[in-house]
Amino acid sequence: MIDSLFRRTLVTFMFGAVTLAASLAHAQTPVAGKGTLTAAIVPNYPPFEYKDPATDELTGFDVDLGVALAAKMGVKLKWEETSFDQMMNALTTHRVDVILSGMTDLPTRREAVNFLDYIKTGPQFYTLKARGGEFASMDAVCGKRVGSSRRTSFPDDTKNWSDEHCVKAGKPAVVVVGTDGSADARLQLRQGRLDAAVQGGETLPYQNTLEKDAYAPIGQPFLSQYTAIGMAKSSPALNDALTQAFGKLIADGTYTKILAKWGLQEHAVSKVIINSQE
Repeated sequence: MIDSLFRRTLVTFMFGAVTLAASLAHAQTPVAGKGTLTAAIVPNYPPFEYKDPATDELTGFDVDLGVALAAKMGVKLKWEETSFDQMMNALTTHRVDVILSGMTDLPTRREAVNFLDYIKTGPQFYTLKARGGEFASMDAVCGKRVGSSRRTSFPDDTKNWSDEHCVKAGKPAVVVVGTDGSADARLQLRQGRLDAAVQGGETLPYQNTLEKDAYAPIGQPFLSQYTAIGMAKSSPALNDALTQAFGKLIADGTYTKILAKWGLQEHAVSKVIINSQE
């Protein structure tokens, strides 16, 4: 009897301690000039985020934007390197405060996460410059092997485009190949295992500066999307603080300067946009 009562008391105490710890952690949300903003990042998508080959330090547009946002909020910034597959879970379980890693604002992701949109983007077909003459129009990708990161929406986007522009026109469907990231798609392209690939159109010019104009775009981006900061729906105060800070960066010109540094001026947003609602 006493042993049973002790066990029940212990369980109640432990449950209360866990609940209190969770509440305290949530209470430490980095707003009002206090705390540390922990941002999830996967540094493999230049010019948004990557490791500087000379220093192995994080660099890129998202890194500069994160530093500027934290400064406006008056908080410290901590980067948490993770895998793309784990970012959403890390955010919803509060292991990180935000996702700042080139994530696309998609309707399916908005069920769990709010998005603060900061770049206009879209998936772009491209191929090796040496093969550019084979792709005079976007329809030339019909029947070809086209690769893109399986961790993104690009494989599905490509299939949908193929269904609409190839299959309906009586042409062979695009052979969609999921790759282990954009770098792997480019490697397979160079190896001749792919005919073309897809990545964000805004990233190709920068990639060409790194690889001496190795790639040629095929047509224009075939969808209009936004790249965004992922924010937990259960952290409204932090959502508001980030939104206000980004608005200030637009207003004082800091956002424009960061865009210019990374050659992304053409992809700017002119105002704060949440969940693609302009």
